[in-house]
Amino acid sequence: MLAMPPASPAPTRPNRRVRVSAPGRLHLGFLDPSASLGRRFGSLGLVIDGFETVVELQRGDEPRMSAEGAAAQAELGRAREHLADLQRATGSRAPVHLHLAQVLPAHAGFGSGTQLALAIGRAFAALHGLSLATAEIARLLGRGLRSGVGIAGFDHGGLLLDGGPGEDGTPAPLLARFDVPAEWRVLLLLDPARRGLSGTDEKAALSALPPFAREDAAAVCHEVLMRVLPGAATADFTSFAAGVSRVQQLVGCHFAPAQGGSGYASPAVARACDWIAGHGTAATGQSSWGPTGFAILPSGIEAQALLDAARAAGAVDPALHTLIVAARNHGAVVDAGAPPS
Repeated sequence: MLAMPPASPAPTRPNRRVRVSAPGRLHLGFLDPSASLGRRFGSLGLVIDGFETVVELQRGDEPRMSAEGAAAQAELGRAREHLADLQRATGSRAPVHLHLAQVLPAHAGFGSGTQLALAIGRAFAALHGLSLATAEIARLLGRGLRSGVGIAGFDHGGLLLDGGPGEDGTPAPLLARFDVPAEWRVLLLLDPARRGLSGTDEKAALSALPPFAREDAAAVCHEVLMRVLPGAATADFTSFAAGVSRVQQLVGCHFAPAQGGSGYASPAVARACDWIAGHGTAATGQSSWGPTGFAILPSGIEAQALLDAARAAGAVDPALHTLIVAARNHGAVVDAGAPPS
């Protein structure tokens, strides 16, 4: 049985002000989206540095909400709903000031909705001295209905494997969790002109897809268990990269009908990732519904060199945003009593 790092603490006494920084994650693929053995989904995910949702919650004389920047302003509606749901569920009606200092890019493949909900929930629990597990916060706020890697990533960080949610709506169990070697790097390719599917559009797309073949689900599980996880556990990057890339190919083919016939939501991201896959040893693919693509490489030097070569070859559209980040081997940071930003 794998030893897990401790989850985010559940304070038992109220605080005056709480700041929670929740990390972004890459969703690397489902194990079995059609439940060929009776249990649906199951997910592989990777928590990354460089992208965070930061929530500040403090007591006040009257309810107030604020945000920094247009992206955070756009999330105030969801934040207000989460706060109302938490107040109804717990009976805690004391007025608070909720401030969104930073948010993950919405509908881009970073798990922005789940991290916003969990950050608000954790801050709310800490502010009121409530002992709420992260999975319980997710249940109260309607998160983790398909994937559990966002919930586990909030608590633990690292490379994560979950077993899919139960038919009764119970959260997906965390089956395995590994630290990612410190030298590995993730090259991110973001297309600001496109958005991944979400909400009712996502549900409609999932229902319209053909069943994921049982032999494909078996192949995904084989890659994860015999290449991806052992590769991370032993710092065998070649095995890890081959396994992730093969998982992406299998899952991408399944979801292609909902993405214009491609495993990528963005043609520009697809061109860049395909070029990188053909010119280096990298784990390439798309996170969730995208449009963000990724290339995981064994070092920052190799990541930068491959990105420079791809640009020189004209494979990276100038409109794409690129960033090289590390994996993050810890979860959210909870700072009780932090000064406001």
